[in-house]
Amino acid sequence: MARHAGVSVATVSRILSGTYPSAPATRGKVMRAVRELDYVANAHARGLAGVRPKSVAIVVTSVVSPHYAHVAQGVQDQAVREGRLCIVGTTGGDPERELATVRLLREEHAEAVILVGNIVADDAYRRRMAGYARALAVAGSQLVLCGRPPLGDDVPAIVVEYDNTGGAYAITSHLLSAGHRRILFLGRRPGYTTPEARVAGYRAALAAHRVPHDPLLEVDGTMERHEGHRMMRERLEAGPRDFTAVFAGNDLIAAGARQALRERGLRVPDDVSLAGFDDLPPAADIDLTTVHVPHEELGRTAVRLALENATPGAAQHVMLGTHIVVRDSVRPVGQG
Repeated sequence: MARHAGVSVATVSRILSGTYPSAPATRGKVMRAVRELDYVANAHARGLAGVRPKSVAIVVTSVVSPHYAHVAQGVQDQAVREGRLCIVGTTGGDPERELATVRLLREEHAEAVILVGNIVADDAYRRRMAGYARALAVAGSQLVLCGRPPLGDDVPAIVVEYDNTGGAYAITSHLLSAGHRRILFLGRRPGYTTPEARVAGYRAALAAHRVPHDPLLEVDGTMERHEGHRMMRERLEAGPRDFTAVFAGNDLIAAGARQALRERGLRVPDDVSLAGFDDLPPAADIDLTTVHVPHEELGRTAVRLALENATPGAAQHVMLGTHIVVRDSVRPVGQG
């Protein structure tokens, strides 16, 4: 390519790497040669020379879940804007796979490693995350915890989360304002940060409206559609219906619960009001009133903060807001 452009190899290298100023005429010759020869950089050769493409990585439990997919899309979008390669890894919820993935990304010198997913924030988790953060910081990389709680000022990690508790408080208050006093919560999962925060918001709203808290109205289950169907089916089979509204821990649970209600001849919202959380598919398809979570903004913010951080390994905490999206799955009590 240097011969084609009539310049030295060193000049071509400097212009393509952008590390050295060049005269406009010289740069024009080189870029014309690039186009005419359809030049593509050899990644293997660059690796041997110690030059690696700049990259950010997102590590999720699964790419099938709409929640993870939309956060990953936000990471990808911002990575492109920043001129970075986006690497996606999955763990299946296995801590050993997560550890192996983080180690690999550290070896690959990813500028940011973004971990996403609901977790049990116990001492073992905190020790593991602190170890990741410090190891990555030594390598000049930045750990970002996305949708997870902070670890403390002594841990060099950026935390970007959204207001689970505030969103749950708002949606429960919406149901209470419609006159509902017996609100069934589906998807409690003690120990897991996301459902625990949503249960906390639900309980806080009941207390603020002076509605007695009934632990029997909280049902344990995971955050999948089939679990929503199971929880609702078992509740309806257990005896006479003792609730007028349902707050599902996420929209997938809401979709499963709605199916179980329809199988018993109950209509949403005429017989039972239904609300969810996330504002992801299938919320709009089933006309579900829900809490909107800024999933893609979560991913974009994670990348932006990591790359703006002048000192890799510094701690920072950002909380994004949530808001209600009102559709047609909630009716005031007595209105059919």
